[in-house]
Amino acid sequence: MKAPVLVACAHGTRNPAGRRLVAELALAARALRPGLVTTAAFVDVQPPTVVDVVAGLAAEGRPAVVVPLLLSGGYHVHVDIAGAVAAHDSAVAARPLGPDPRLAGVLSDRLVEAGADHRDPLTAVVLAAAGSSDPRSVADVEDTADLLQRSWAGPVTTGYGSAAQPPVADAVAAARRAGADRVVVASYLLAPGHFHGKLAEAGADVVTAPLLPDERVAAVLLDRYDAALG
Repeated sequence: MKAPVLVACAHGTRNPAGRRLVAELALAARALRPGLVTTAAFVDVQPPTVVDVVAGLAAEGRPAVVVPLLLSGGYHVHVDIAGAVAAHDSAVAARPLGPDPRLAGVLSDRLVEAGADHRDPLTAVVLAAAGSSDPRSVADVEDTADLLQRSWAGPVTTGYGSAAQPPVADAVAAARRAGADRVVVASYLLAPGHFHGKLAEAGADVVTAPLLPDERVAAVLLDRYDAALG
């Protein structure tokens, strides 16, 4: 019996590099799990929609697991994706990629690559997420900040691109007022796009690259797929 199709459901972006990296994430998952059938879906910006993809697979009699390529559980997870699978007994939704210690590990590596010293108590880190008005999403981001804090001597706080508080620029300013000599924004985003482009305006000394590409993200993706089946 064939395994259910893994529907990798991303937010969507107009950024060409962002589109390529998200597509390569699904390919990386397939490379780690030979024979697994994967397909892409989106909740915004670009087609095909998750509703259409799930409905199309259901019409073909093919079971599916929708894995949110999202780092926290907000509206897109609890409404868009949940709604897409609710009408089809053959489809289930997995939980989002974050929080996860492996993602915190990628964040830590990106910080080191950007020149941040995890031993320096005067280097503050602002974990920058896209943001959501859903308190569950904010809690997920805070959990990720807590995971990152375990390996950093300086303070790790959170900032958001929209909807949640504080905005990234306000979080950077607060870190400076608290005595930081250096403030580094850790981009808690999968790939380049609208929100990552705005981080350069937040007033930090440096901004890290997004999480992708990294095979650990593909491993988390597969774990979410397996957990949904289990």
